[in-house]
Amino acid sequence: MQEQVDSIKAFWDDLAITLDALQHATLEQLAEHGERVLMDYRPTLKEIDSNLTFHFERNQEDGPVQLVFGCDGYPESIHSVLTLVGAAPKLNGFQVRAFNERHDPVPRTVDLGGELCEINDYWYSLRTINGKLELAIYMEDAPTVLDMDPRVEAVMILLDALIGEYEIMVRIWALDWYELPACPRDFGLSPLSQLRSEFDQIKSDIKPIGINLH
Repeated sequence: MQEQVDSIKAFWDDLAITLDALQHATLEQLAEHGERVLMDYRPTLKEIDSNLTFHFERNQEDGPVQLVFGCDGYPESIHSVLTLVGAAPKLNGFQVRAFNERHDPVPRTVDLGGELCEINDYWYSLRTINGKLELAIYMEDAPTVLDMDPRVEAVMILLDALIGEYEIMVRIWALDWYELPACPRDFGLSPLSQLRSEFDQIKSDIKPIGINLH
């Protein structure tokens, strides 16, 4: 425990110096240097928890830059994220936040290295089985190896925007991926853009749990 406390303090001491020099940078400049910053601080983050991640965001053109920490969807690392964010010092020009929050409006497209993924290309089903919430995503040419298909990353970004990263980890028991049938509505499927409305109607009935990716 003390080792993690020391690692967190070392992380913030070092990062505060770097961010002080970047406090007047534009979001575009931060994005350009973001991967370098991640590379520089990844070893220290991994000492705290191997699942920790962070990235920069700005919701308004002249608003503060947000430093968003997450854990790549691993619920066992939620505590590490909250502990790290709770230990954050005051940073000039930056706000520190835990997890990707919902976005309004929900993005219609996700650009992954020039490849545009449209929200309208994805459908879903949401079922409660034995008190557990199971989400299934349907797409054309569904991948057999999830890590090899950029559309999977795009869908995860859209899910964060629709219902929030934290809610996904503590409310969704299983997330499955299937081939999109020719007539989705005949199979009781709904467009992914409608997920938030249905999720919000039933989430209070679901006991917070973890997530198993299949």
